[in-house]
Amino acid sequence: MERFRAYVAEQAEDGKVRRGLRELSAADLPGGEVTVRVTWSSVNYKDALATLAGGGVARTSPLVPGIDLAGEVVASQAPEVAPGDQVVVHGYELGAARHGGFAELARVPADWLVPLPDGLSARDAMAIGTAGYTAGLGIQLLEQRGLAPGQGPVLVTGASGGLGSLAVDMLAGRGYEVAASTGRAEQAGWLRGLGAAEVLDRAETSAPQAKPLERQRWAGAVDAVGGATLAYVLRTLRIGAGVAATGNTGGVELATTVLPFILRGVALLGVDSANTPIEARRAVWRRLAGDLRPPHLAELTSETDLDGLEDVLDAIKAGQVRGRTVVRLGG
Repeated sequence: MERFRAYVAEQAEDGKVRRGLRELSAADLPGGEVTVRVTWSSVNYKDALATLAGGGVARTSPLVPGIDLAGEVVASQAPEVAPGDQVVVHGYELGAARHGGFAELARVPADWLVPLPDGLSARDAMAIGTAGYTAGLGIQLLEQRGLAPGQGPVLVTGASGGLGSLAVDMLAGRGYEVAASTGRAEQAGWLRGLGAAEVLDRAETSAPQAKPLERQRWAGAVDAVGGATLAYVLRTLRIGAGVAATGNTGGVELATTVLPFILRGVALLGVDSANTPIEARRAVWRRLAGDLRPPHLAELTSETDLDGLEDVLDAIKAGQVRGRTVVRLGG
């Protein structure tokens, strides 16, 4: 594939970002030991930010966005990787400081590769994608701290989005009682279909509160929102509970006090999915193909291709996308 199609975002002199489909050549790819024929990618909120002026994601221009990809190795200079290997790549600098998954061809360092786990197709892997990996990593951190089914309700915020809906599905599939918070009341039935036992209005979980502590409610939480919502979670966790903080769509400021930490012993567990060491990353992916696999992956997923990608990026920026959207490039 000397020539291939890609979706490109480029900073223009007028301060705007020009974006759209282009034809690139193999010479346009960055350095790396492994070249992958991309068959599937997915759309994440971070990808939409990479196409915006001042979005805070793109660190080079022009850029092929796409923070995750799955496909087949077509060339390798690394002895441990062979042409024909099926792989998943996400995080690190992909789709931010180097060309990412919204192209038919990608080149990456060999030590970024995750072998496609048994039991997952490339499409399945991208239906899970960075969002599902982040949710799974957050759940793993909570369980390593002692969270287990039967201890009480676990709250998931931003539950209609890709990460939140996957967290609801994974937790319910593992036997947890799940409470889902969303600002989209019309999605309540869909979330209950994924296993949520209770659906809360986002207004409740983001309302300001003068009291530093509220009634203890949650045995644990996966927060995809940040800001006022994360402050609410910290005020309402049970003694000894933890929250996995995975996103900041609600803002980066955190108005809280030390009281949840010193009077209830709660834990704020930061989830950095982009820089997980590769062996730990591969271990989480094995769980995503096993006990953490979302039971309703098909119901969570819609599909587009490169020609329809721009509309999905606009919709995800506007908060109009539920669940996950995979991008078909050659699968």
